[in-house]
Amino acid sequence: MRRRLTRFGVIVAIGALAGGVTAAPATLAAGTNQTYLIVYQAKAVPSDAAKRISAAGGTLVASYGAIGVAIARSSSDAFKANVKADSRVAAAAATAGSAVQLNDDQQASDSTAAPDVPATDSDNLSGLQWDMVQIHTPEAHAITGGNSGVLVGDIDTGLDYTHPDLAANVDFANSVGCVSGAPDNSPLAWFDDNGHGTHTAGTIAAASNQIGIVGVAPKVRIAGIKAGNAAGFFFPEAVICAFMWAGDHHVKVTNNSYFADPWLFNCKNDAEQRAIFSAEQRAIKYAQSKGVVVVAAEGNQADDLAHPTQDATSPDDTTPVLRDITNACAVVPVEVPGVIGVTADGNRSIKSFYSSYGMGSVQVIAPGGDSILQVTAAAPNGRVLSTWPASLLNVTCLPARRVVDPSGATYCYQQGTSMASPHSAGVAALIASQHPNWSTGAITAKLTGTADPMACPDTAQYAFFPALDNGAPQVCTGGTGYNSFNGHGQVNALSAVH
Repeated sequence: MRRRLTRFGVIVAIGALAGGVTAAPATLAAGTNQTYLIVYQAKAVPSDAAKRISAAGGTLVASYGAIGVAIARSSSDAFKANVKADSRVAAAAATAGSAVQLNDDQQASDSTAAPDVPATDSDNLSGLQWDMVQIHTPEAHAITGGNSGVLVGDIDTGLDYTHPDLAANVDFANSVGCVSGAPDNSPLAWFDDNGHGTHTAGTIAAASNQIGIVGVAPKVRIAGIKAGNAAGFFFPEAVICAFMWAGDHHVKVTNNSYFADPWLFNCKNDAEQRAIFSAEQRAIKYAQSKGVVVVAAEGNQADDLAHPTQDATSPDDTTPVLRDITNACAVVPVEVPGVIGVTADGNRSIKSFYSSYGMGSVQVIAPGGDSILQVTAAAPNGRVLSTWPASLLNVTCLPARRVVDPSGATYCYQQGTSMASPHSAGVAALIASQHPNWSTGAITAKLTGTADPMACPDTAQYAFFPALDNGAPQVCTGGTGYNSFNGHGQVNALSAVH
């Protein structure tokens, strides 16, 4: 099946997997203004970087000295060659093939709040949240709903800070727009113009307030870190900015329901992709060094990330080219070391038909929905309900998936590993609320160690859902304690805080 995606939320499944090599990607016309990553040999940006970039024909957009990465813009065809003439530059790469479409160190908490603040799950739409029942959040909330000393950064398309189920928990001071590669803290810069970010934010931290739904951690603060625009693309300059911001603004957990565009798999044997991967990895490691727990979606291609052979998705901002790949190619952020990879399941507690997987890359599984294999009485459309901007309800949410609370607050049903990852990030936030001085490693160990082990399912039921990129059948390997579909098991909020 060929699946059209919106980041890591599956929109529709139709048609057949195309074979053969597709058309070559579109090339930029001379004089097109492009964004470039400049990765320096040392993890520092030289003091004369702006001057050297200007002399090469560009303009410095942002400088991240702590990781030795600069972001620049240029319309000169010779810019990359000119800037690489500086012997201090390790690599330089354009971040897009086409214009502007953007589809463990210990850190103490600054909390003065009591760690265990109970919450209730009796909001108007709580009865529709099969996903929360499945991971035992109502029982966990009798112990703790988290506390406001914990800040979760939702790296996504921004969030609707006016939504009645989110407004009380939004941290304006620590929210930011990063689409350009340079941080912009003004609220309009991080307002959600897609819907995806508001959905993931609601799963993490929708308030327990008698309106709509209740998130996994309804009493934590949430920062919207906008790295994707209305089209849902997350280019490297935005991803780098997002992780640097998280590292510098006391974010304890980040949710990442996307892959960094334009390459699904970044391959080290390609100079451009190697530069992109290196810069993004530096930024993620920087955040981790500041105590940030990084949780990421596994992807919706039904691919085995441990055994990649082809990429039919990239570059996704122009025309994809079918290319052979190996384990030298990796998906960012989920395959960066130390990142908690999350696969998706549905209401039958088996891996969702679309969810990618892989030994080593997946740590846990969480509800993401499954509208084909796992439609049940509790989940009549198989999908996950969460917050959605009112301004976009009739634009980006299909009619059959719209829900309006009696208060007028708006919600939408979605499915994807995008929906699974924030469940796991929410549980990590509950753990951090109880243990404000724990390291990222300790929080990760608690999250994985309290997950409910799940054995490999009968994979015959996935026969009609081969990998999107290479057409391979889905195969689960490993035992009940750890396997390629479920990692260490399904996250369990109650066990995590008990």
